[in-house]
Amino acid sequence: MLAWTIYISFLGALLLLLLPKGSAALARILALLTAIVTFAITLVSFLQHRTGEMLTVTDVSWVPSLGIRYHLAADGISLVLLLLTGIIAVTGILFSWNIEHRAKEFFAFYLLLIGAVYGVFLSYDLFLLFVFYEIVIIPKYFLIAIWGSTRREYGAMKLVLYSFVGSAMVLIGLIAAYVVAGAKSMALGDLAGYPFPAHFQMWAFPLVFVGFAILAGLWPFHTWAPTGHVAAPTAASMLLAGVVMKLGAYGCLRVAMTLFPLGLAPWGFHVLGLGSWRDVFALLAVIGIVYGALVALVQKDFKFVIGYSSVSHMGFILLGLMTLNQIGLSGAVVQMFSHGILAGLLFAVVGRMVYDRTHTRDLATLGPMNLNKAIPFAAITFVVAGMASMGLPGFSGFVAELMIVIGVWHAFPILTVFVGLGLVAGVAYIWRAMQKAFFAEAGHEAIPPHPPLPPISIPERLGAVILISASVAVGLYPQLLLNIIIPALNSPLFAGLHQGGWR
Repeated sequence: MLAWTIYISFLGALLLLLLPKGSAALARILALLTAIVTFAITLVSFLQHRTGEMLTVTDVSWVPSLGIRYHLAADGISLVLLLLTGIIAVTGILFSWNIEHRAKEFFAFYLLLIGAVYGVFLSYDLFLLFVFYEIVIIPKYFLIAIWGSTRREYGAMKLVLYSFVGSAMVLIGLIAAYVVAGAKSMALGDLAGYPFPAHFQMWAFPLVFVGFAILAGLWPFHTWAPTGHVAAPTAASMLLAGVVMKLGAYGCLRVAMTLFPLGLAPWGFHVLGLGSWRDVFALLAVIGIVYGALVALVQKDFKFVIGYSSVSHMGFILLGLMTLNQIGLSGAVVQMFSHGILAGLLFAVVGRMVYDRTHTRDLATLGPMNLNKAIPFAAITFVVAGMASMGLPGFSGFVAELMIVIGVWHAFPILTVFVGLGLVAGVAYIWRAMQKAFFAEAGHEAIPPHPPLPPISIPERLGAVILISASVAVGLYPQLLLNIIIPALNSPLFAGLHQGGWR
């Protein structure tokens, strides 16, 4: 049934384009029903999966002369991210219930992007994965360029250019692996089982890893992310932070680390104290964590705070991947889910609940409005989402970051100190943004907005409750995800990583 998440999403996009002009309400309902159906499919599949096996969904010949197949499959890691995509798809539409301008085109692009994301997470043939990965770029551009706000054309073009550069790097690495392996198959399992020479892996791994990591916001290739987030409309920001950046992190784990595990091995010499690509990318991830948090701490634009926060939290995912131990890697996958939920919620509060009502994101302007009384639901939601994002126990963020920190302590004890600095800075920027945006500063007179701001709508309330509930569920019972993530990480597909120093 999982293949239907792709087909139904694409079919929904096509039906939306066939609707008559001016049918915004019908477009919203059709988009929501489509997203709900695909989410239900992912939820049922997630609840039924009990093993660490890679379960084949569809496998038919596609380009037989090149050994390329239309092969869809899923394991525990895929299912976690498919479930995340389903949740973000539904809530993104709920937070876009106010879209009136070219609504059918907006939701058609939205569902096209969602369908392509489902395709990436389900692809077992790497050529097919690359095709879906490229499809994501097209609707991503139009959603920002047409329905975005601040410097939307610049933000959309910068995101696309970075994406294409990363894609080109990935494609070169995949073609090289395909040719070296005999040009017979592009299946993930076949290429992962091929004994690529160590010298080949040493250059292929960083090429493919960086190609994917660009989309994951790896420092210093992160600059597209805050710009893109700020320019994007609310639903597109939720998709960017919630699932599109996860495509990059997923590619780093599923493709680069799985195909080229020896690329993480020591070089045999040291440069500036770094002796392997593993050391290099761990250091870049830590820089991203600290840099993103410190820059978020001084932002004046509310959405830029969340944009740089997203860069910081993606650093935790990439650092978790570099630990090469079970707790760090599984924590990275949990963080993919957690960050998708919480970043999506934070962007929803800032973009939809606050900006669409006040028409400003300037923290100095928002403070005197006393938004905690003008739109109390938005204030409460941001407080909850902010606390969860900074690692409050009981939410998914705490579980994910704790696992990653433990994994880092085992793998890179010295870097743990700097990770701690990033965590402290994370508390500071969330607290600062909370105080400046929703509570008038002491000694300053509160100026209620005039006319009064519209109340938070029922779709927005429902979307917030769904996202908070998902974070709480994982925070209180992390085994919900770990029971299928850990068996997947221990599967034969990751045998190369196990042999390369897994702990």
